Amino acid sequence: MGELTGTCSALSQTLGEPQAGTAAVASTWLCLEQPGPWGAEALHESRLDSGLAAELAARAKGTGVRIALIRRPGGRGEREDVRQVLLACTLPGASWLERVELSEPKQLLDLDFEAAGNGEPVGFGQRCAEPVLLVCTNGRRDVCCAVRGRPVARDLAGEFPGQVWETTHTGGHRFAPTGVLLPTGYAYGRLDQAAGRRLLVSAAQGVVELADCRGRSAFSRAGQVAELAVRALVGERNPEALDVDSGTVVRHVDGRHWRVHISSRELTPARSTSCGKSAAVPVAFEVEAIERID
Repeated sequence: MGELTGTCSALSQTLGEPQAGTAAVASTWLCLEQPGPWGAEALHESRLDSGLAAELAARAKGTGVRIALIRRPGGRGEREDVRQVLLACTLPGASWLERVELSEPKQLLDLDFEAAGNGEPVGFGQRCAEPVLLVCTNGRRDVCCAVRGRPVARDLAGEFPGQVWETTHTGGHRFAPTGVLLPTGYAYGRLDQAAGRRLLVSAAQGVVELADCRGRSAFSRAGQVAELAVRALVGERNPEALDVDSGTVVRHVDGRHWRVHISSRELTPARSTSCGKSAAVPVAFEVEAIERID
């Protein structure tokens, strides 16, 4: 079979591309409210000062902090004089979410990026108990995210005020609509309003939803697959119960351990993994066996 064409999300869904192990890798998410249009490289292509954008990117590099711009779905209540900032640590057993309002984005330079990336409490804002769902809607980066993501974000925002934000980039455009739950960092694809509602309700109850889960951002791609496989095997839904050691060794808080044997394979035929880009052959991680080692 040769190369296929079409929108990246339609092709991915038609071909049944697996989503596990495709979440963006980040220990901490720093989300800055930035109203107005975003470019493909949103941090550097928005109304945000270019010098500040460059400095934020430099400070985040290598720390595990992923910077995303956010805005209110449908432009609800946007203000230029006050920006909301979300800071979330996604490390298992130590996840937390903080909110703060800033009058100037440059106040973010007061953040200790290294400490935040390590999951250390930095006291940057007020702790928030309610989960937040980021929905990718950046059409300048991928049209599927705008066309499919914006209606989902808009409808969910009406049900969950303050808990749903449009965002610039969660990775995996071909799984649009995509979303990331904070503070746990579990990423999801092929969302609709019903799925988004379920994610927010379950997260508030301390439950992980496995359907269409791409993985937890705190882990490597292979680690994401390993953790989700063990969750499915033992029926564990507590987001803080499992951690991943040494690549693909999954540890439960009760002392149990599993070694997950994983292989990778190319997914043919070649297809566009992002609209507007040349066709490529994505790679998927697959579970070969799960071995109890304790």
